Amino acid sequence: MDTRKYMKIKKILIANRSEIACRIIRSCKEAGIKSLAVYSEVDENALHALIADEAVLIGGAKASESYLDQDKIIKTALEYGCDAIHPGYGFLSENAVFNQKVRDAGLIFIGPNASSMDLLGSKTASRKSMIEAGVPVVPGMEGGSRDVEQIIKAAAGIDLPLLVKAAAGGGGKGMRIVNDKSKLKEAIEAAMREAKSAFGDDEVFVEKYVQSPRHIEFQIACDQNGNAVHLFERECSIQRRHQKIIEETPSLALSDVLREKMGQDAIKAVKAAGYDNIGTVEFLLDNAGNYYFLEVNARIQVEHP
Repeated sequence: MDTRKYMKIKKILIANRSEIACRIIRSCKEAGIKSLAVYSEVDENALHALIADEAVLIGGAKASESYLDQDKIIKTALEYGCDAIHPGYGFLSENAVFNQKVRDAGLIFIGPNASSMDLLGSKTASRKSMIEAGVPVVPGMEGGSRDVEQIIKAAAGIDLPLLVKAAAGGGGKGMRIVNDKSKLKEAIEAAMREAKSAFGDDEVFVEKYVQSPRHIEFQIACDQNGNAVHLFERECSIQRRHQKIIEETPSLALSDVLREKMGQDAIKAVKAAGYDNIGTVEFLLDNAGNYYFLEVNARIQVEHP
């Protein structure tokens, strides 16, 4: 892609609401770029709709009728003369189909390329890619499955405790910890039902459950010429229901040597995926100092400021 195209952006549609939309609007004002906010029926007086240069009602209170309506958002961007769409975080920010639709419409998607987003959006596909690239992953199945008996067979050689995980999505949905292999089938079926309900995809896989790990994530930045850097780590171990509560940097658990090693593996991970934007590579760190690739957040983060 010709990066000079980005210098021509004059107007951006922000396909989001609340804090992240306001943050993007402020950045647009600083850069001299016009902002177009979209809002649902209940957000008419929301701050992002009030401070943008323009604001457009795009649908009902349900996110599916507004902030998740891909075609309506793209149509609005074209009708109002936008050059680009910024998805923020949440909603459509990691939806590779939306990413490609935006590009196919002749608009700029402010985020990573669609193919890398698609790869990293699947825990099983990204896991395979990391194994091939030599990035450490938690011992377990190489890929996912929807065949319960096949999953049980594949899990036979993995030490307890086990973790059943949905291949798609996040936020702790479709996850079950198993301490007794006699209860594995029940856990797999429950995880599949939850994954189907939450993400529309019941594919799951099994890996060893890393007990009481630290959650360390590295900020990365990549350009479109294959260059990548890391901007050090955030310690994200204080969580509730798999959601981070407090983050700090630097992590007191990392030595200079371990920090450098993890940072280089973070770079290796995003290069393996052909990534070309900002993002976050997440690792689990056990008590013995072993670390494992968890996932990549292929978008702007809450923590980026």
